[in-house]
Amino acid sequence: MRFKFDEQLELLNEELIVMGALCEKAIATSAESLATGDLELAGGVPELASRIDRKERDIESLCLKLLLQQQPVAKDLRAISSALKMITDMKRIGDQSADIADIILTAHINAGDDALSIGDMASAAIKMVTDSIDAFVKKDIDIAEAVIDYDDIVDGYFTSIKSLLTQRFSVPENDGEYALDLLMIAKYFERIADHAVNIAQWVLFSITGNREGGN
Repeated sequence: MRFKFDEQLELLNEELIVMGALCEKAIATSAESLATGDLELAGGVPELASRIDRKERDIESLCLKLLLQQQPVAKDLRAISSALKMITDMKRIGDQSADIADIILTAHINAGDDALSIGDMASAAIKMVTDSIDAFVKKDIDIAEAVIDYDDIVDGYFTSIKSLLTQRFSVPENDGEYALDLLMIAKYFERIADHAVNIAQWVLFSITGNREGGN
């Protein structure tokens, strides 16, 4: 019975890794579309978000099966409950990547200095998501804590970009709507980073039983 349970836990890990890879691809595709102005790239993000949604349902079903059909011990319960929390954040990462792509498609955002500044922020957010999944795969407390600390970097990018775009608002001849679209994109990347922090905290919980880092 335990052997079967361990097999299903391994399947859960594999499914979470697949879902994480889809999230990374969705964010990276949105960021590349922003940097290059490639609308075709942006058009492919909603399908990635849909695949993430389907994967969330599959993993949720597997978690419930593990809880109902097996007799998990405390450590297993932490792993399963953490997985259920993590997939919620992953789904939102997919949704927000699609929201970014939608703004790019609707506003026809062109690559420029402002977009490239947000690109730096996007790269930092992608790193956080990648590292949070890596922490889960490796069961690595240090990586998870580093993700949580790195959120300050993304927040700093957002503060700088918000200040820059606020200056654009104040100049009458500038396109205020365009600046607002860029600000919304930056905000979505900030939220994606927040979800990466949540994932890292649930990784810590699955390992230690405590969501707070040791730093």
